[in-house]
Formats: sequence, structure tokens, C-alpha cells
Amino acid sequence: MSFTRLLQHRGDDGRRRVILAEGDAAYFLDGVATTRELALDAIARGTTLAAAAAARRTDEAVDLAAELDARRLLPAIDHEDGARLLLAGTGLTHLGSAEGRDKMHKAAADAAHQTDSMRMFLEGVEGGKPAAGAVGQQPEWFYKGDGQSLVAPEAPLASPAFAQDGGEEPELAGIYLIGDDGTPYRLGVALANEFSDHVTERHNYLWLAHSKLRQAALGPELLLGTPPADIRGTSRIVRDGATLWEKPFLTGEDNMSHHLANLEHHHFKYAGFRRPGDVHVHFFGTATLSVADGVKTQPGDVFEISAAPFALPLRNPLTDAPDAPVQVRAL
Repeated sequence: MSFTRLLQHRGDDGRRRVILAEGDAAYFLDGVATTRELALDAIARGTTLAAAAAARRTDEAVDLAAELDARRLLPAIDHEDGARLLLAGTGLTHLGSAEGRDKMHKAAADAAHQTDSMRMFLEGVEGGKPAAGAVGQQPEWFYKGDGQSLVAPEAPLASPAFAQDGGEEPELAGIYLIGDDGTPYRLGVALANEFSDHVTERHNYLWLAHSKLRQAALGPELLLGTPPADIRGTSRIVRDGATLWEKPFLTGEDNMSHHLANLEHHHFKYAGFRRPGDVHVHFFGTATLSVADGVKTQPGDVFEISAAPFALPLRNPLTDAPDAPVQVRAL
């Protein structure tokens, strides 16, 4: 089965273009510089994003792997005003995710001493997939930042000087654009690394908010249409050219305790998240973490996430951000 993807490209001269990929073939589009611009046009014309892209396809072919290696591919979505792009997500949404979280928290296994994480997970299993039209159990929710925290494929993920850990989270991210009338439009999904500080989170679950205020990487491909219900990929960490850790990960609704529609409802039910023109990148969660297997990352490690039907991997090296002392002054 062939899946349609959109990619954003920036040439060495700074020119922005959009690429349409179907199967192994990829071509530049004419007349649009960004995926957001194309999506706004599709909304205005009352057509699908795939149809809007097909109407602008040129005969100029693109070698996607070569462009990725040359670092000319951008995140699957961005916004010219970084403050108008919101990064947020939901946790404990995948079957098996509670096990990893409880490993981190060293939780008691008996029901009488269930952690808040386990209780929330079980509530999601019970009520995260309601019947069509019904509202299900609300999930754990977190805020990560705005567009300044979004990292491109092949670019480094910087761990703050105050961080206690910099760990990967291989996920799907839903990509949304808010229409002029306040309607959220799902443009598609992308591979993502929802980079987090799991040591800080493990110290006290109430520090989850602190642990999530980090950068996040977004893959180059925006997968259009309804996402496959069963997506199987691999998450690995490469150190000094050799694989340090590798594990399969599962995502898609068949492997989740929540429908995407339920996660979307509980995010966009807040009026402040339906401001026309805004872009939302919403991380759907994962059940696979290297930290749960005792891995301690270090600068120079490379995170690599791959999963069909995405043709390209999402790779990002880990680096340390310089210390930036904060001084608050009275005015």
C-alpha cells in the first residue's frame, strides 16, 4: 500500500519548498513554500490536503534520502511565528506504558498500593475508547513548549545544564492547524522524539511538568489521511558508531488504550487551543523507553527512530546546552 507524505525543504539558498512523496517517488510542489500555507489553501478551497498537493505537483524529482543527509529537510510542520505553534502531549496512552512508568517509579505491584500512573492507565484502558460520539476518560496531559523548542531531523537535541537526564521517547505526533472558524484540522501524523528528563520525573511524579519542558524532534514526513491502526518501528541509541540499545516500539490505535479522537477531544475542548491560524503538535505517547532498561545517555549519543510507512528515520544527536544562569531584576 502506498502512503502519501508531505515534506518541507529548505535549499542552500534559503528557499522554502514543499515535497509530495508517494511510495518511492517524490516531487517538488509549485506555488507554496510551507505545508501550513498549503493546508490553509486546502481549507479555503474545501478540498483535502492530498488533493491540494497533487494539484501543485511538478515533474522535478527529489532524492529524499540525499536531502535528509544534506540536512535540507525540515520538521514536518512549523510556523513562521514560533509562538503560534504549541507542543503538547498525552502519556499513559499505550498498552504496556504503565509497566515502563511503574518501573521508573519503583511502584508496588499489588492493587492496594497502585501508583497514580497505574490508576490513570487503567482508567484509560476502561474508558479511553468510547463509542462514536461519546466522550471518554481524559488522559494525562502535558505542555512541552512552543515553536522554539521544535528540532529538525538530524539536528541536535540539547539537554539543559540543570537537567538530570536526556532520554528519548519514540512516538507518533498528530499535526493540527486551526481554521479561521476555530475548527481544528488534523493534517496528518509524523514520527517524533518527545525528548524528556526521566530522572527528574522519577524523583517525584509532581515534577512531570518540569521533566517535559524540553526540546522535541519531529520527523520530516507528514503522513496524510487516516493513520494506520498498527504501526511497528524500532527505537535505538547509537554510541561511537555502534548500537548501544535497541528495542521495537508499537503505536497506532490498535496498540493504544485511547482512540485518537478521544485524545483530540480532551486537548481541543479548551477554547484557548482553538485560536485560528495556530499549529498544534500533539504527542500521542509511547510504551518504550531506554531509561526503563537502565540506559544512561551521554552527549554524542544518537537517537534513531524508524517505522513504516515512514520512509525516512528520525535521527538526532544528544548534546548539552550551555549553562545560562537566570537573574531576575526588579524594575
